Amino acid sequence: MTGRTGTAETPAQTLLRGLVDDAGLFPPTALSMPQAVERHRSDRIVAHPMLTHRFLCPAGRWDELCRRLSDVGWPEGDPETDDRAAGGGGPGPGERLDVGLILPPEAGATGMLPEPDPRIRVTHCEIPADAADIRKAAHLLRSVEIGAQARTVYFEPRRGPGWLGAVEVLAGARPLGVKVRCGGVRSDLFPSIPELEAFITACRDHDVPFKATAGLHHAARHTDPKTRFTHHGYLNLLLATAVAADGGGSAEVRSALAETDERRLAREIRALDPAVAERARELFTAYGSCSTGDPVRDAGRLGLLGSWEI
Repeated sequence: MTGRTGTAETPAQTLLRGLVDDAGLFPPTALSMPQAVERHRSDRIVAHPMLTHRFLCPAGRWDELCRRLSDVGWPEGDPETDDRAAGGGGPGPGERLDVGLILPPEAGATGMLPEPDPRIRVTHCEIPADAADIRKAAHLLRSVEIGAQARTVYFEPRRGPGWLGAVEVLAGARPLGVKVRCGGVRSDLFPSIPELEAFITACRDHDVPFKATAGLHHAARHTDPKTRFTHHGYLNLLLATAVAADGGGSAEVRSALAETDERRLAREIRALDPAVAERARELFTAYGSCSTGDPVRDAGRLGLLGSWEI
């Protein structure tokens, strides 16, 4: 694969490009709106390729975000020319703010969006939903009238018996996808390795794109010394998806998820076939991180950034 500079990307760069959404408003960082917008502006200036330069915002804080954009004099973008593909490249100073909108469960699968703002481009929506809502949305998208104008939506099914049925009903319904929660403030919010493997394998089998959120604070699987929660690593998730995309079985995918040696993870990622890395990212599209610096620093420390090294 060729990068934006015209040079060939390494498999690691293919996996890492446009990976990290800005979830600074969410715990445990939980920045204030002024802090979050300012950090995001700084990230846009640096324009690191690992970042998507998408700002994740709950629908309930939309008005607060709009007020903050007014306070800092954020310019209105031009929808006619602002057609860059989100992810992996820094937006220009006059371009709109890319926002991933986090809708509440009560919004439903076809929930209404807030009033549009000329400074903001909603790139996608994320919403917790039950199987019935997801099935309805997939049915609507497959109709000619709706499908041609479909918005990218990631549905987050509640983990439990039958939860992977949500993946099956979304087969053939791109740009609809699913979202998996990888952690949180309680131990029960962390999926087990078998649960995460089954999710990735189901997405592979049905060609359903997925996002991840929460808990992926660092590159490799580790136990937080303060909370004692065992976190999944974002490199584990990338490698597991690549293994699945290359036809790997459950045991191989679980092995990738269980690896705690970050150096070994990095070696295996560097050794991937470039085409496999591309297929993996067609499935695993991005993840939300409350820190936009830690993922980049971890990848740099492991020698995965190559020509992106700052």
